[in-house]
Amino acid sequence: MSRDKRAVATAASLVGLVVGMVTLSYASVPLYDLFCRVTGYGGTTQVAAGMPPALGNRELTVRFNADVNRDLPWEFEPVDGRVVVRVGEPTLAFYRVTNLSDETITGTATYNVTPLRVGNYFSKIDCFCFEQQKLAPGESVDLPVSFFVEKSIESDPDMEGINTVTLSYTFFELKKRVAVEDVGPEEGRRL
Repeated sequence: MSRDKRAVATAASLVGLVVGMVTLSYASVPLYDLFCRVTGYGGTTQVAAGMPPALGNRELTVRFNADVNRDLPWEFEPVDGRVVVRVGEPTLAFYRVTNLSDETITGTATYNVTPLRVGNYFSKIDCFCFEQQKLAPGESVDLPVSFFVEKSIESDPDMEGINTVTLSYTFFELKKRVAVEDVGPEEGRRL
């Protein structure tokens, strides 16, 4: 192979490598998200298509944790700190969030489950996570989460010693704040 042909082949290979790396960088986030949802990796819970078909025999304690990003002036806490659930039993819990500022703020919450390996068995039926929550100054709202623990956890020998699961949410601010004084009368009614 001549020197010119090798140079062209090398250049084409390098361009292909760069294009491949850029493509992988854009695809990595959705692929990682898909991987986590399928495997429960990192405490990612499952999203239930419907109600569980049957109840199990085992009981677990589900603890609720609430955190707020330090830049967000909200108070966020579970209404009840824990609940004992039977495997396969649909359960409804609430978290309370309050805007402590004098501005309207929009936030969103992320979540995870610990121990991380339980994520594959923890199914949410309905959740406030990743939904925008817009709170006026001083406004307080109770946010529901409906879930169950899959019956198949009972047949997994790696799950035998797990008796407590923690469902944890963290709120982050989404948009620029709007001070009450900066909003006209027409917009103020929509807040």
